[in-house]
Amino acid sequence: MKLFTLGPVEMYPDTLKLAGRPLPYFRTDAFSEVVLESSDLLRRFATAPAGSEVLLLTASGTAAMEAAVVNCFDENDKLLVIDGGTFGHRFAEICAYHHIPFESVVLPFGTALTADMLLPYDDAGFTGLLVNIHETSTGQLYDMDAIADFCKRNDLYLVADAIGSFLADETDMIRHGIDVLIVSSQKGLALAPGLSIVVLSERIFERKVRAIRANCMYFDFNDYAVNAKRGQTPFTPAVGVVIAMRERLAAIDEIGVDVCIRNTARMATAFRERLCRPPIKIPSYKLSNAVTPLIFEAGNAKEMYRALIERHGIYLNPNGGQLADKVLRVGHLGNLTLQDHMELADILRDVCGHD
Repeated sequence: MKLFTLGPVEMYPDTLKLAGRPLPYFRTDAFSEVVLESSDLLRRFATAPAGSEVLLLTASGTAAMEAAVVNCFDENDKLLVIDGGTFGHRFAEICAYHHIPFESVVLPFGTALTADMLLPYDDAGFTGLLVNIHETSTGQLYDMDAIADFCKRNDLYLVADAIGSFLADETDMIRHGIDVLIVSSQKGLALAPGLSIVVLSERIFERKVRAIRANCMYFDFNDYAVNAKRGQTPFTPAVGVVIAMRERLAAIDEIGVDVCIRNTARMATAFRERLCRPPIKIPSYKLSNAVTPLIFEAGNAKEMYRALIERHGIYLNPNGGQLADKVLRVGHLGNLTLQDHMELADILRDVCGHD
């Protein structure tokens, strides 16, 4: 079995070895040191501004998205959501569920977000913007410079889901004025699922989180921040994933985040260049290094998905909804090599030639 998926991804040998060890008790100074060291590295990798809070949630990425929204905004806010696919739409669903006023910039599949699309929303009373740095369901990497400029000139809080893009694309909270950054364990970090990280700027924490105090005990960021100062969480964390995260972060730090991103970009680019020919197409908008969407205009994406599993033990990401029959996604995250990608491109051409 080989995972070219977007989470879980192929894990590294050292991570798998750690998973076989007994778990320690976690209310100790030793575990607190693991959390504090990891938090420092996460701040650095995210280029977080001074005073940022790093909160570890034992929860999925969607839970972290929801927790971020309800801790930072309420019915007195008005949010703008970039809805370019499944996960952008999820932000809209969260706002609707919690009765937080919002409007959406809806992008049909194949449509690139441009700065001009944001102009109608200038000076319109918005207080925050919610975006996925890259829309995982379509692969589109949004123009964060344009989004940052829009938020700055309108004095908006910026919430960015980096679940799919962290360690694959540039993540710079300072440069882009990001107030909330959301990350999950099972993607670029190449860990088991079950842990999400929320990095909060001092600005949004002091002005919004402290004032709002979400109506949810388990996801109360104020409680998490108090515990984070001593390297702990309010409730039982995903102990094994936290320990493995410290090791992965240290390994990434040793080679450098920039090198990690360049390696992912090199694999993605080489794969696209080798594969890009009929009957498979690739979108023309800017893509994340993390994923390549494959468009099957014959509408046989599901058949291709099953054929890859049955003949080769290879798993790609299927799509749901209107794209289910036309799009598969190839992930470039985790313990994969350039050779793995070249072999996959050849296999895809072979499978397409037989179906």
